[in-house]
Amino acid sequence: MVAAAVKDRVGLGWRAELAAGIFVNLEQIDVVEVIADNYFHASSKQMDALKTLARQVPVLLHGVGLGLASTAAVDRKRIESMARLFDKVRPECWTEHLAFVRAGGIEIGHLAAPPRNENTLAGLGANLELARRITGHLPAMENIATLLDPPGSTMDEAQWVGRAIRESGCGLLLDLHNVHTNAINLKFDPFAYIDNMPLGRVSVLHIAGGRTMRGGRLLDDHLHETPDDVFALLRYVAARTPQPLHVLLERDGNYPEMSQLIAELGRARTALREGRDDRSKI
Repeated sequence: MVAAAVKDRVGLGWRAELAAGIFVNLEQIDVVEVIADNYFHASSKQMDALKTLARQVPVLLHGVGLGLASTAAVDRKRIESMARLFDKVRPECWTEHLAFVRAGGIEIGHLAAPPRNENTLAGLGANLELARRITGHLPAMENIATLLDPPGSTMDEAQWVGRAIRESGCGLLLDLHNVHTNAINLKFDPFAYIDNMPLGRVSVLHIAGGRTMRGGRLLDDHLHETPDDVFALLRYVAARTPQPLHVLLERDGNYPEMSQLIAELGRARTALREGRDDRSKI
């Protein structure tokens, strides 16, 4: 069967609150994603602990603060910090967001969707090229969740993200809960969105849960169980990608028993397996 030939991995985002549970359940966790920015100024003890983790399970580094999708030049010192961390940890890869996080010297405090236009594509390209030169590796870039279409856009999200990935040559970290969230908030078909993505560039996927706000909009808060719709999207992607996939479950608070998170990883494996089986019939 196709499923047996593809070495997919399923794992968790590393959080201090989950550390003990992750180590106890390593036989059921194939990969761990670490927030890189938390280690840019780590002590030697903290770095030793991260290296120990990387020796026991494959690690991905996930950046949250570079703000690469901007017409403003990225802070070179931040990329140099990523490069040093990459050299120390030797992760499977590093990733960042298709977002900006600062403007005019002001830190926004969250991942903001840039205007989807030619200017931000050009800025992203320049920032990614600098990141490649300094780190030696292009990151995989993640589609982000948003409550509103950013002002100043001349493209829809699928067009802009697709061009960003194709024109930069980087990989795509496809966050399926963000696709689900934006499909509800911006009223588009999530399966059509996925069809418009360069799926050959996908190696990492995120799954997570959120909550419905007053007015019907969905908030991507990573505080809730992954919904059925996201597992359906995972199955859909697995049916359309021949390459191995790394699926990471994100949880940032309101932590349940570890058994519940392990059960979500099991559901992800089932969705992957079913998608691989579907692929043989397409």
